[in-house]
Amino acid sequence: MDALGGLLDGVRARGAFVLRLSLDPPWSMRIQDDAPLTLICVTDGSAVLLADSGRRYELGPGDVALARGVEYYAFTDHAETEPQVVIHPGNRCTTLRGEDLRFEMSVGVRTWGNAASGTDRAVVCAYEGRSEVSSRLLQALPTVLVIRADEWHTPLVPLLADEAGRDGPGQAAYLDRLLDLLLMDVVRTWFDRDDRAPTWWHAEHDSVVGPALRLMYDHPEHPWTVANLAAAVGCSRALFARRFADLVGEPPIAFLTGWRLALAADLLRADGATVGSVARQVGYGTPFALSGAFKRAYGISPNGYRAGASV
Repeated sequence: MDALGGLLDGVRARGAFVLRLSLDPPWSMRIQDDAPLTLICVTDGSAVLLADSGRRYELGPGDVALARGVEYYAFTDHAETEPQVVIHPGNRCTTLRGEDLRFEMSVGVRTWGNAASGTDRAVVCAYEGRSEVSSRLLQALPTVLVIRADEWHTPLVPLLADEAGRDGPGQAAYLDRLLDLLLMDVVRTWFDRDDRAPTWWHAEHDSVVGPALRLMYDHPEHPWTVANLAAAVGCSRALFARRFADLVGEPPIAFLTGWRLALAADLLRADGATVGSVARQVGYGTPFALSGAFKRAYGISPNGYRAGASV
């Protein structure tokens, strides 16, 4: 599992919602669902994403926005339109007074709005999972990013919009796969441009550092040292250490430690996990060794972290 796979596993931990919006102006909704990651794909008409910070994003057909869940925002036909509904955690929709609108505005299969054939249409996909592994990538993203229809070429947006309104055997699983593909495509497209990506993202393309990173990702339990990593990628110890630090921004073992502890934090959330079993999976010889490293990094013991995550 690499960083992008870790992002997907982390945000999907509690599932994802896929919903088509079909709306006639004026319309406006207040989004305060606390989802760590939300994809918004405008398919027809136009929309505005207005963040609480005041940032404004105009969206047209084929544009995709990715909101990182750092702040609440309005999704609306026009910046001056007052919110009419509120979206809460769990995709729960209410009026401003808190009255449930779960059924009142259903206009078709996975389709919600004020008109069955609205002039403004979008597909909204919210991931609700949180994890330390995914946060390593999420923190490198802006609060909201937008990819314009003419900035990339993907068949996934119209395909997702079409499939979201269908029903039948296996449809939910099919939509999940499409959504995951679209999320990965958006993140890769964004990071592969200019200098937007974290250093370790670009380092994966390096002929020496890339294979070493993949070894760390795939085998965190292995007793890696700078020497055996260098040998595994066919490089001298000194050259490997220098090249890794230059491209990634930190020494190999420091990066490996951060990756192991992020994995440990996510594994501790699993039912039945013990500090000992997690320690073995991420390369620590004893529960005490993991506990010491974990507390230095997170300021809390593994058991304390697990108790807090289960609340």
